[in-house]
Amino acid sequence: MVSGLVIRSSSIHAAGCYTTQPIKKGSSIVEYDGPRFSKGEADERYRDRFVTYLFSTGNKGEVIDGFGAAMFINHCCEPNCETENLDGRIWIVATRDISAGEELTYEYNLHDSDDDEADCYCGTPKCRGTMFSDEEVKRRARRQRRKAIAGKR
Repeated sequence: MVSGLVIRSSSIHAAGCYTTQPIKKGSSIVEYDGPRFSKGEADERYRDRFVTYLFSTGNKGEVIDGFGAAMFINHCCEPNCETENLDGRIWIVATRDISAGEELTYEYNLHDSDDDEADCYCGTPKCRGTMFSDEEVKRRARRQRRKAIAGKR
C-alpha cells in the first residue's frame, strides 16, 4: 500500500485522488474497501441517490460501498491504474510508473446498470465517451436494435 495519497479538486469529476510521491508500475496502491452487500440491497439502499461509490466485486452480485481514498479515484479511458481482485480484496494497482502529483485513474467498465447514461469526461485523446464496458456498450446496442425492429412491426 502506498502512502501519500490526497483528495483534491479534479478536472475529470469534482474530486480526485492524487499521489504526492512517485509510484512504480505494478505497485498495489490502495484497497477499495467498505461494507459489502448484494447488488439488490445496494439498489434498494441507494434508489434515490444520484452519487454512489459502489464497486462490483464480480462475486455473485456482491458490491463494495466505497469508503476511503479509493472511492475518489476517477474513471479515465487512458488510465494509469487498474483494479485487481486479490483473494477477494479489490486493489488499485499501477499499470505504469506514476509521477508525484498525478491523479490516479482506472477504467470503471460499468456493467449491469439501470442508468441510461454514464458519460465520460476524462478528456483524453482516446476517450470513448462512456464509462460503460465494451461489453455493456455492445449489449445496449443490441437492445436498441431489437427495440427498433420491434417498433417497425
